[in-house]
Amino acid sequence: MAFRDEFPVLEGLAYLNAGTDGPIPRAAAEAARAELDQQVGQGRLMPHFMRRHELGDELRAGYARAMHCSPEDVAVTSGTSAGLGAVLAGLDIGPGDEIVTSDAEHPGLLGPLIAARHRGATVKAVPFAELANAVSARTTLVAASHVSWITGELAPAELRDVPVPVILDGAQGTGAVPVDVKQLGCVAYAAAGQKWLCGADGTGMLYLDPAFGERVRTINPTYYSFEDTSHGLESTFKGSASRFDLPLPREAVALSKYALDVLEAEGLDTVLARSADLAETFATRLAEAGYTVAPRGRTTLVSFEVKDPEAMRERLGERGVAVRNLPGTPYLRASVGAWNDESDLDRLLEALK
Repeated sequence: MAFRDEFPVLEGLAYLNAGTDGPIPRAAAEAARAELDQQVGQGRLMPHFMRRHELGDELRAGYARAMHCSPEDVAVTSGTSAGLGAVLAGLDIGPGDEIVTSDAEHPGLLGPLIAARHRGATVKAVPFAELANAVSARTTLVAASHVSWITGELAPAELRDVPVPVILDGAQGTGAVPVDVKQLGCVAYAAAGQKWLCGADGTGMLYLDPAFGERVRTINPTYYSFEDTSHGLESTFKGSASRFDLPLPREAVALSKYALDVLEAEGLDTVLARSADLAETFATRLAEAGYTVAPRGRTTLVSFEVKDPEAMRERLGERGVAVRNLPGTPYLRASVGAWNDESDLDRLLEALK
């Protein structure tokens, strides 16, 4: 089966919305249904419980491969926001601390930053391209996007060299651009399972550098946080990142795990390169058609100006093209994946007329 044929939604839509939710692969949907059918027919007894753990560890290993790190340093979470929230809430941050961020962050990061400000920290927002330059002697840490959800710009490479910890929102990173957390120089990287990795809503990942992780308290522990629960209030939490695991539905974990299998079968490096190349083609052809394309990096997001983005999004949807508008901006955003091809661009350009 050709890679594009793995995604049934493409039979009816020019689907350009993976920056919100990726297309679900046929094989992943079938595997998730099988996991749910087993629960319906066999009940949810000990084998079900053990299967949840097995799938969770397999998904953790897949997420670790996608971020080029050890599975020991990865938590399986419910999404980007959950990971960012766990880290920022777990740090001893308060009066006298300064967090540098950008002035164009997603609400998934804004929420934890506002909570840190409520605890007395100063949050300084600067233009995305100025993140590294804004770090000063007063700065405690940097928290910002790896890839801008608005424009598709990449965070400044100089962030890897700043003298404070860097926490990255990788919602538009993992599965979309190459991610090597060591090369990025970040101490935490939170990302989503449902976007570019084509998994289930409510799944995600958190990379946590082991040394930095010692500073992050477990503020909202779950059953999965414990190393041993046999000692009552003296029970201890795990030392690895898995203490931040969240209890997710078995079928959701299965969908995300098997979706990642589909991408890896094609070759994740191949998927990333094809996506970036095609996005560049999209950006070039939109510009040639007279549209103003937002400044972007070698990423998978192509944002371009239209007169009434929300109305145009609805109009395109009626014409079989799935994109999204970005509130507060003049942009429509096309999210271009390796499952797309130029026929999707042709359809978009025709629908814009």
